[in-house]
Amino acid sequence: MKSISESMKGFTERSNVERELIELKKKVLSHPDWKAFHQANPEVTIDMINRSLPRLVEFIEGTRDCKGCVDLKSCRNMIKGYEPQLFIKGQIIDVTYTRCPSKVANEEMENLQSLIKSYFIPKDILTATFDQFDKKDQERYQATLKAAEFVKSVSGPEGPAQGLYAHGEFGVGKTFLMGAIANALAKKNIQTILVYTPDFFREMKSSIGDQTVDEKLNVIKKAPVLVLDDIGAETMSSWIRDEVLGSILQYRMMEKLPTCYTSNYDYEELEDHLAYSQKGGIEQLKAKRIMERIKHFTTPISLGGGNRRQR
Repeated sequence: MKSISESMKGFTERSNVERELIELKKKVLSHPDWKAFHQANPEVTIDMINRSLPRLVEFIEGTRDCKGCVDLKSCRNMIKGYEPQLFIKGQIIDVTYTRCPSKVANEEMENLQSLIKSYFIPKDILTATFDQFDKKDQERYQATLKAAEFVKSVSGPEGPAQGLYAHGEFGVGKTFLMGAIANALAKKNIQTILVYTPDFFREMKSSIGDQTVDEKLNVIKKAPVLVLDDIGAETMSSWIRDEVLGSILQYRMMEKLPTCYTSNYDYEELEDHLAYSQKGGIEQLKAKRIMERIKHFTTPISLGGGNRRQR
């Protein structure tokens, strides 16, 4: 037989548990998210609340963490990036977890980034948007309008899209414009590959030794949208012009795939650059052949103004 002190201890412990349950219940019933759920589901009974109390506590604790969340990295929930939602299952109230806005935004960004592949392009270019261009600068504003038209035409019913040829001095925003195009296309689920041409051509030369030239060329050739950035800044050779650049442009012309370019040269200046090779001397005819594939399938955009990188 239990002593009186043992019986009183058990009674005290039960009383403490009951008090804690009452406090938890008050905490749940006073929570604004619970009130909103109860208002939307008036059929909920006290018995259902009592049976579901542990899940309701889990819900309000998770909701509290979500209220102070600023991004996915700071998420403190049991399942990172998911917020609790209540639902009725028979005679109990249960909790499920759905993606929070931060998780959705993060996945959307990852999806966009997966659609933009780059070779030797600065990372800040890959997050560029048209909204970042100064609309008061008429030349840049007109350039963004042409770029937006290009984005629209890529998946439009008019047929193969005409590429863009953006030219101007150093730092005027040519590459940034192409980054904005790539992001706009990614939102339409269209992949873009951006290539910094001088470094890519150097890599192609080094790929002769390990016999990966064709493999790398095929990636660039088959891009749904290709951007050749800073064309004309490379040291030209006959092999690069005819076997690399010429091969890429020929394939894309035949497959009707749009190609965009940035350059410090206009069409005529680029043709002069392409005509000269280190060992072949002046090869004007071969340069004209390349330029026909560029000029015929692009719309020129001239960008002026000062060097934005120095501001």
